Amino acid sequence: MGNSISICITSDVHGYLVPTNYRDDQKENIGLAKLTTVINRIKNKQPTLLIDNGDFLQGSPFTYYFAKYYEHLPSPIIDVYNYLQYDAVILGNHEFNYGLDYLQKCMKHSQFPWLSSNILNKDTEKPYFGVPYVIKMIEGRKIAIIGVTTHYIPNWEDPKHIEKLLFEDAVKATKKWVNYVKNKESPDVIIVSYHGGLEKDPDTGAETELLTGENQGYQICEEIADIDVLITGHQHRKLIATIHNKTVIQTGSKGSALGEIKMEWDKANNLLINCAIHELDECVEENKDIMHLLSKNERKVQEWLDKPIALVEGEMTITNPFQARIEEHPFIEYVNTLQMQVANVSISCTALFDNESKGFPQHITMRDIVSNYIYPNTLKVLRLLGQDIKDALEKSASYFAIENGELTINPSFHTPKPQHYNYDMWEGIEYELDITRPIGERVAKLEKNGRSLNLTETYDVVMNNYRASGGGNYSMFQNKEIVKDIPIDMTVLIADNLLNRKKIKASVNNNFKVRFTDK
Repeated sequence: MGNSISICITSDVHGYLVPTNYRDDQKENIGLAKLTTVINRIKNKQPTLLIDNGDFLQGSPFTYYFAKYYEHLPSPIIDVYNYLQYDAVILGNHEFNYGLDYLQKCMKHSQFPWLSSNILNKDTEKPYFGVPYVIKMIEGRKIAIIGVTTHYIPNWEDPKHIEKLLFEDAVKATKKWVNYVKNKESPDVIIVSYHGGLEKDPDTGAETELLTGENQGYQICEEIADIDVLITGHQHRKLIATIHNKTVIQTGSKGSALGEIKMEWDKANNLLINCAIHELDECVEENKDIMHLLSKNERKVQEWLDKPIALVEGEMTITNPFQARIEEHPFIEYVNTLQMQVANVSISCTALFDNESKGFPQHITMRDIVSNYIYPNTLKVLRLLGQDIKDALEKSASYFAIENGELTINPSFHTPKPQHYNYDMWEGIEYELDITRPIGERVAKLEKNGRSLNLTETYDVVMNNYRASGGGNYSMFQNKEIVKDIPIDMTVLIADNLLNRKKIKASVNNNFKVRFTDK
C-alpha cells in the first residue's frame, strides 16, 4: 500500500486554455496549456488524481465562440479535459450558461465523470446527472470524491436553462452524501469538491459576506465531521486553510495556479495532509501537445476576434475604471442607451464589469466587444416601484467609502472577491449619491425628466438577466414582474448594433453625480 499520493486541483478555469487574456496579443501566466506542464511534473513524481472544481465551460472568447457558432458540437475544451484524463469534474454555476442541451452534449463527449450530488431532477428529486460521487483506488488507497454545487444558481441563471432541475441546499446534500459514502464505501479519505466559497473568514469565523447561501464552505466544515479535505472555488481566491480540522483549498481562476493536496501515511497509518498552490510564471512553458490540440480552433477564434466592426467618433476608451464609475463615461452611456433601444423602455442600468475593461478604441473589433462585455448576459425588463429603484441605487452607493478624506471602494466589494460588477450606473433618471452620508441614506437626488421620482409609481427598467434575478444581493429585484424577456446575448446585440451603424459617437449626458465632500 502506497504511502504518498497527490490530488491536483483546477477550478474556475473559465475557458482559458492558452496563455492569453484575448484582450491583446500579450501573453499571460494563465491557462490549461501551462498548467499541464505543472500537472505532468507532479504526475512524474508520484501517483496523482486530477479534479476540476467547476466553471470551465464559459468565461472566455474561446468558449463563447464555439458555444454560439458551433452549438451543435461539444466545446473543444472537452477534448483538452479528455486528454488530461481528469478523474472527476464538478458542475459549476457557469456550466449552465449556454443551456442544458449544450451542457449535455459536452457531457456525452466527456471521458470523465461529472459530479453534483445536489442538482436534482425536479420530478424524481434524485441526482439529475446521475453521479453524486466517485471512488478512486490509487496505491491501494480508497479515495471518495463527492461533488457539490452552490445551490444559488436559480438566482442567476436563465430559468429556461434549468427548468428541469432542483437545487438542493449544499450543506444538506453534503451531510447526506458524506454519511452515505462513509457507511457504504468505507473509504480511506473523503474529499468534498464544492463549487462554492467561504462565507466566513477561515481564521476567525467572522462573516465576510451576507449569508445568502451562495457560499457555505465554512458551514460545511463546521457542521460535517467526516470530511478530510474540502475543495472550494467560485470566489476566484487562492487560499489554503484549516477549518474545524478540515483542510480547505481554493486555486484562483483562469488557470493561473494549480492546487496540490499531498497525502501521506505514517508508519502507524495516520493520514497527514499538506497543501500547495503552484502559481504560474514565465518559467513555466505551455505544453506542446495541448497547444497543438488547440491550434486550429484557436486560430479561428483569433481571426473572429480581429474582425472590424465599427468606428468611434470621439473618445470611448477607459483609462481609469474608478473614474468611469463616479463620472459618466461614454462607453457606459452607449451600453445603457442600447439596452433602452432594444427593450423600448426609458430606464436602464448596467455595470463596468471589471477593472480590465478598456472601453472601445477608435476602430472596434469583436475582440473589443467580448473583452468589455465578458458575461453571456441577456436582457430582461422588470416593472419596478420608484422605491425599488431608490433601494437599488442605495445598494450601488454602498460600493463607495471615504478613507482619509478620499473616495475609495468599500472593502466588501473587493475582498475576498472583486465584485465591481455589482455597482450599477443608471440611464433615464437623474440622481446624485452623497457618500458622506451613512450607507442606506446616500441617494440625495432622484428625478426623472426633472421631477422627483414617484416612489409609489411603477417604471419599466431594462437590465441584464443576472441583475434581474437579484444577483449581487439586489433583493429588491427578486420576484418582480418580468415585462419583457430578450433572450439574445448582449455581445450579439452590441455586435449587431455596431455592424448596422458602422459608426458611433462618444457622448454623455452626465445624468448622475457621486459626491464625497461637503463642498
